[in-house]
Amino acid sequence: MPTNLQVLPWTPPPAMDVEALPAGKWWDAVKAAPNVGERALKALGDETGAVIQDKHGPLYWLVKVRSATSWHLRQVRVLTQLADERTYLGVPPVSWTKGPSTHWRVPLSADHYLTDARRLWRALAEADRAEYGRVPEGRQLCYRCQLPTDEPIPVEVEDGRSDVGTVIYACPPHAPLYTKRQPRTLTSRAAAEHERRPR
Repeated sequence: MPTNLQVLPWTPPPAMDVEALPAGKWWDAVKAAPNVGERALKALGDETGAVIQDKHGPLYWLVKVRSATSWHLRQVRVLTQLADERTYLGVPPVSWTKGPSTHWRVPLSADHYLTDARRLWRALAEADRAEYGRVPEGRQLCYRCQLPTDEPIPVEVEDGRSDVGTVIYACPPHAPLYTKRQPRTLTSRAAAEHERRPR
């Protein structure tokens, strides 16, 4: 085992493939969708701990057990041990540091182990706002399934039925089926007209 891992309180057991390990024992894991995760990873820079990227794109940060249980961000999930069930994370061998299979996006080391949960939350919250804009008040109906969602993601529906200025939402499972809206910038034409300033 490499010397820089010997000082860590936990290292993955020797394995030849991805191994399912229980969250809530040595660490909890915070899963972020690829678009949110990439922004957060960039914002954290050298302050990030180890990060696993699975073969489908989501990123997983390891954090102190029970440090992120009350989080509520769109496209972010906290994997921890619950009273009546266990949650598992697919952990690759330490030597797997390149994709496209599940790998350590930020390799596990003495310098990159657990990520500070408060810093991670700030980075993910900033990424959430940058990707999806402000969270609307209350629950919204998903355009596709017509069920209420606590994680509304603004989307564009290309069927000609949406009015200009109307925001349409989808739940996380259905949002990838649509084009995501880009949050309005202050330099957009509508903003310029509203604020009566030249473009």
